[in-house]
Amino acid sequence: MAGGQRGVLVAIRSAVALHRLLDVLPVFDGDDRVRVRFTLVPGSRFDVDALAALDRTGARTMPWQEACSTRHDLVLSASPKGDLHLLPGPRALLPHGAGFGKTLGDEGSADVPSGLDPVHLLADGKPWADLHALAHEEQALRLARHCPEAGPAVVVGDPTADRLLRSLPAREEYRAAIGTGPRQLVVLSSTWGPESLVARRPGLPAELLAHLPHDAFQVALVLHPNAHSRTGGFDLARWMAPALRAGLVLARPHEEWAALLIAADAVVTDHGSTGLYAAALGRPVIGAYDGGHELVPHSPMARLLAETPHLAAARDLAAALEAARATDPRGPAAHAFAHQGKALALLRGHLYRLLGLRPPATRVADAPAFPAPATRPRQPAVFAVRTEVAGDRVTVHRFPPDTSEPAHHLAAEHPTAGPGPLQSAAVLWHHARTRPLTGHHAAWTASGWTASALEEMPACRTAAAILTRGRLLLHPRGRAPLTVTTEPHREQGRSRHADPTAVVSAVHAWLAAGPPPGTPRTLLCDTGPVAVRVHLAPAEERDLDYEV
Repeated sequence: MAGGQRGVLVAIRSAVALHRLLDVLPVFDGDDRVRVRFTLVPGSRFDVDALAALDRTGARTMPWQEACSTRHDLVLSASPKGDLHLLPGPRALLPHGAGFGKTLGDEGSADVPSGLDPVHLLADGKPWADLHALAHEEQALRLARHCPEAGPAVVVGDPTADRLLRSLPAREEYRAAIGTGPRQLVVLSSTWGPESLVARRPGLPAELLAHLPHDAFQVALVLHPNAHSRTGGFDLARWMAPALRAGLVLARPHEEWAALLIAADAVVTDHGSTGLYAAALGRPVIGAYDGGHELVPHSPMARLLAETPHLAAARDLAAALEAARATDPRGPAAHAFAHQGKALALLRGHLYRLLGLRPPATRVADAPAFPAPATRPRQPAVFAVRTEVAGDRVTVHRFPPDTSEPAHHLAAEHPTAGPGPLQSAAVLWHHARTRPLTGHHAAWTASGWTASALEEMPACRTAAAILTRGRLLLHPRGRAPLTVTTEPHREQGRSRHADPTAVVSAVHAWLAAGPPPGTPRTLLCDTGPVAVRVHLAPAEERDLDYEV
């Protein structure tokens, strides 16, 4: 290439490999001597999604046939599979996961870890990679054992693990993006294939959501991109519909997995390498791998699963969480990630050597923090509610309507919940409009809507219009409307708010318990992670006339 320019070809077979290499490419940031092109290696079942992911990057691409007939100054790949030996130029190979913890017998040798298999590392009996850039010395030893003919190996660390650690300060931003609030976030992590969590226990997300109180726990699911690709978004949404209706956060298949690991309070994992990244962050880890042939014995992932509690059933989560919090998972992760925080700096020297260039004098820039999740979980429209009234303190536990947990009443959002729940719910709520209206329009007042709901829905005992986060108009059947306001719980410089729809159920239960009729009164609404003061007073004119 003229003028001292160098061409780097990034060869990908799947979206997973692409995302891994995108975490590597900052080694070339700021260097206008380096031009990067991408090519799709034929033969993968997941190449359609790889193309779509590549298109979203805005990168320039090169057809495979042209790539095979063009001399490159450096070829980068994060998967050894495919005819990479046909690409002319020095070739560097990186892992596309953590720890080489799985075997895939249908794609190589049944007893050799995927990524270390001579079937893929050798072409005509000779190694085709000029450099193996590995994350830990343990991986280099295993490479030498499984494929002694392999080319030179260097231990540089893991750029993705480093990016995760660098993103830790954004934890609160990630939790705010998905509406976690004061709840505990439990992230389920599933790899792909027949032994994966989602293949063996597809109902676990819905089972956990049916068992865990909505105001105390949030559940998220991280799927391997290959599972997204194989299933497709349409079928995935259909299969997960009950869990999604109950508030499941379903991560998109690129960077959201990382943000959710950082946001998590605990991670439930099968034998996929995402669990090792969670362990490196120090998150409590719970195993959910039920055995099989894919997990490589004595690998870092096998050690992690051996040292952490196992979740046999959704009802056992509380005990598993307690055990996981007493276990430090970073020991097994230390055998997967060396040189933490230094991967890009170490890798840059080796890649520039293959390019035949002197690295820039400036230090390599840190990879950017992972972006906040764009996924917004659905807010449940129906709850089965269990309450406990003790004087002026009301404890509220809310579950999906099909839960097996005991419940005091059904609460539903109007009109989102649909005809069945609306006809049978004892509590109905309606959110005031948040968008400004233009032109001609008509609207209910809060008093008008609550009176109409009580008239049209015979089963309804309490109707409430949610006016703002901390203010609502509540109309009990046979009583005068009330203005209900809540105070956030303030502690150590932080404010924590209760869901106003949970407050509606708390006041409904307190009134149903037959308290003295006098107002104003102050209650304590306890949803588990937060208890807030709730003030009841005769309805104010401004609240009665509030347009909803």
